[in-house]
Amino acid sequence: MLQQTQVARVEPRFAAFLERFPTPAACAAGPAGEVVTMWAGLGYNRRAINLHRCAVMVVDHHDGIVPAELEELLALPGIGPYTARAVLAFAFERDVGVLDTNAARVLARLGGRSLGPREAQARADGFVPVADGWAWNQAILDLGATICVKRAPRCERCPLAPCCTWFLAGRPEPDPAVGSAGASGPQSTFEGSDRQGRGRLVDALRTHRRVPRGDLAVAAGWPGDAGRAARAAESLVRDGLARWDLDSLCLP
Repeated sequence: MLQQTQVARVEPRFAAFLERFPTPAACAAGPAGEVVTMWAGLGYNRRAINLHRCAVMVVDHHDGIVPAELEELLALPGIGPYTARAVLAFAFERDVGVLDTNAARVLARLGGRSLGPREAQARADGFVPVADGWAWNQAILDLGATICVKRAPRCERCPLAPCCTWFLAGRPEPDPAVGSAGASGPQSTFEGSDRQGRGRLVDALRTHRRVPRGDLAVAAGWPGDAGRAARAAESLVRDGLARWDLDSLCLP
C-alpha cells in the first residue's frame, strides 16, 4: 500500500484491510474483486491484484507464511527490491538497506553524485549497523521524508550535514539525487490520461459491480470516444482487474 502512496492515505485503509484479511490465507481465499474494492482511494489498482496473487502464492508455496528470505520474497507477484527489503527489515528485523525514493535521495547527496541501481543498493546495505537494521531504516526513511526533501532540503537541521559531500560543496547543480537510482523523477500527467480513464472504470465497477459495454465510454469519462474506453477496458481485463461477463465488464 505504501508503494507511491502517502502514509496518511494508507493508514485507515491498512487497518480496514487487515480486519477483513488478517492473514495471507484469508486474502487468498477471498475473491480478487473484493481486494480491488477495498483498495479504493489508494490508486495504482494493479497492486491490489498483485497482492491477491501474492497471497495465493504464499499459501500454495509457503504454507501461508510470508517467507523471510530475499530471493523467495522477490519471486512473489508484485514484490520488487524495495518491498522485499522492507519486509525483511521491518517484519524480520534483518540488516538490509531499504531503498525507497527518500533513502535514495539521502545516499546520492551524501556521496555527491548520482548512483546506479547496484551501487545505490550496495551503499544502502553497507550503511546498516549490525543488528540495528529496523531502527536504522526507520531513521533514514524519515530523514529523507522530512529533512533531506526533494525541494528546499533543510540541511541546517540535518545530522548528516557534516559528512554530506553535496552540502559541503555548497549544494551545486545538478542535484545528485536527480536521476539517481531509486529517487523519484517527474511523473506523467494524470489528468486526461489512460490511467485516469482506467481508474474511473474500476471505481464504477466498485460501485455498480458491472458496467455494460455500451456504458463504458461514459464510465471512463470519455463519452465521445467509445474506442478509447473499450481499449481501457481490455487493458483492465489483461491486468486481471476486470473480466467480461456476457456483454458487461465486471470485477474479477
